[in-house]
Amino acid sequence: MRQIFFDTETTGLLAEGGDRIIEVGCVEMVNRQLTGNNLHLYINPERASHEDALRVHGLTEEFLSDKPRFAQIAEELLAFLAGAELVIHNAPFDIGFINAELKRLGKPPITDTVGGVRDTLLMARDMFPGKANSLDALCKRLEVDNSNRKLHGALLDAELLAEVYIRLTRGQDALLMDEAGEGPSVAGELKLAAVDLSRFELPVTAATADELAAHEAVLADLDKASGGKRIWQ
Repeated sequence: MRQIFFDTETTGLLAEGGDRIIEVGCVEMVNRQLTGNNLHLYINPERASHEDALRVHGLTEEFLSDKPRFAQIAEELLAFLAGAELVIHNAPFDIGFINAELKRLGKPPITDTVGGVRDTLLMARDMFPGKANSLDALCKRLEVDNSNRKLHGALLDAELLAEVYIRLTRGQDALLMDEAGEGPSVAGELKLAAVDLSRFELPVTAATADELAAHEAVLADLDKASGGKRIWQ
């Protein structure tokens, strides 16, 4: 299964009010293994961010002024997401923004391109009802290191979400690629080190006399119930 952990940063909170996407972060995972094939894009929104949003992401109008507009990166983004399951924390927010951008270009909604959408916020609320389930709260609860998260950033948040997702779904403890820093040679293939089983001595516990007697009694009852047709002794 190919999954893309997806996050955006925006100029504000209201896609329908004209706020725009300024950053997209995509982290690819195939069969619960990070591949390193990620996509990170900054986008010129052609407008300023609201003050509250700027304090969250720190991406100034000046920094974004020479970045491509969404229309210029749309095909690259759609090609990267095609057929994958999107995993998003608070999916309605990011889906609403990406659909608003696509609508401006006369393109169909993102759900026509991807294989599905999974919302980790809903997953967390089911697992931890009544508790804080923000990404930061989940990192703390699940012992995911988010010490580098001084400001919100789409790629960093997508990477943290991948780690949180694995722990939410009780998978491997860490998301590590091989020592060369590359993913598996075949997509989805998990490389495991050979283990010498001869190093282990397994304990063998013999049945007690009482346990052997109880076992014989059960066999006798089975023999009686089958009319003497028991085929093992």
